[in-house]
Amino acid sequence: MKNDVAERNTPIITLENVHIQLGNRTIQEDISLTVNEGEFIAILGPNGAGKSTLLKLLLGLIKQSSGSVRVLGRAPRRGNTDIGYAPQHRVLEADLALRARDVVGFGLDGHRWGPGWPSRQRNEIIDKALKEVNALHFANAPVGQLSGGEQQRLLIAQALLTNPRLLLLDEPLSNLDITHGQEIVTLVRNVCRARNAAVLLVAHDVNPLLNVIDKVIYVANGNSTIGTPDEVITTETLTRLYGSPVEVVKALGRMFVVGAET
Repeated sequence: MKNDVAERNTPIITLENVHIQLGNRTIQEDISLTVNEGEFIAILGPNGAGKSTLLKLLLGLIKQSSGSVRVLGRAPRRGNTDIGYAPQHRVLEADLALRARDVVGFGLDGHRWGPGWPSRQRNEIIDKALKEVNALHFANAPVGQLSGGEQQRLLIAQALLTNPRLLLLDEPLSNLDITHGQEIVTLVRNVCRARNAAVLLVAHDVNPLLNVIDKVIYVANGNSTIGTPDEVITTETLTRLYGSPVEVVKALGRMFVVGAET
């Protein structure tokens, strides 16, 4: 599954000595990293460490204070259709009458009032995305009656509509139980491999992702590092990042970080 990682040498994201500051608060200092085509990477770290902020930087929603940021060979810009983005979501109300396909369609025409004018091409694009996330069978169901995992599939489908080369997913596993979380992980892995797209997925827990991700970007206390999970999630590396003692315990095929701030 990972034997082709070394062959991926097309940079999708390049950060060099990037400093991110919001107001008087420093989010990241001197972050440098490269993400290549086809890589599946998890962004980990405590609450408030800047995981979602890093996605906003790549989307062109905020700018770095210093350093160089290149996304697909250019400076980040808003509305880049080569980037698919699924934001954090809350489970929708049960009485919401919009159909699942209507929610996905907002990725094509959500800037207009209402779900957009129907057309054969538009429906084909939406159906293709729904099929890719295994959601075609509930395409006409009221979205408010779908489970959290099913709703998350719709957000991913929406992010795939423009055939992006880079997929940014902000905490798609939050509010999901273990079974549905694992289904989403497998789905994203399959999309990453089938499209050879780079994927950055923000998460709090690495364990559901251990068997599928290529690398980890760990951010904490204004610091960051990138590498394989075995390289990054170690007592020595996380102690350095947090600036205080951290213990990484490995048991039963899982990793536990003890002593990190929450």
